[in-house]
Amino acid sequence: MSAAGPARGCIGPNAVTRLAEALRADVGEDGAARVFGRAGMSDYLVHPPEQMVEEAEVARLHRNLREVFPGEDAQRLSLIAGARTGDYLLANRIPRPVQAILKMLPAPFASYALLSAIRRHAWTFAGSGAFFALADNPTKLVISNNPMCRGVQSAEPTCHYYAATFERLFNALVHPNARVLETACEACGAGACVFEVGW
Repeated sequence: MSAAGPARGCIGPNAVTRLAEALRADVGEDGAARVFGRAGMSDYLVHPPEQMVEEAEVARLHRNLREVFPGEDAQRLSLIAGARTGDYLLANRIPRPVQAILKMLPAPFASYALLSAIRRHAWTFAGSGAFFALADNPTKLVISNNPMCRGVQSAEPTCHYYAATFERLFNALVHPNARVLETACEACGAGACVFEVGW
């Protein structure tokens, strides 16, 4: 993965641009306008961000997604946006030779190498939160003080965007049957958001 450098308190533009793509593809331009307009971010539909975005803006956008399209609709849209983010990273951020090597390795070794890369670039998606990973069985990815969950209360985990991004990368680079499940979420009162990876 390639990246420019830390920008604490910000999140990469994929969390905005891929959500716009998901909305337009699934619920149309009007649906995208409702979500972005409610979040006060309509300009991003016309001029997509190319630099890191303030994490509070990103969190507000995803929170408004859940308010405009509650329940399973928000989950579906978040999953689409996360998968599109994974696709973007595979196409533009992870060098092809590196991908080829990871695909040749046994899954545990490929997972360890991918986790190392994710750790180095966690600042692009965790913002001012903290990220760590445990190469255990199951593998666990953890975001504490998750900016996407601040001020959010939910009976169900809300980080489908992250789960789908992680799953797309593990599917492509570690094992085609890799699945990612968020088993704890700060929005539900947990101490951290925990994603378990299995294959």
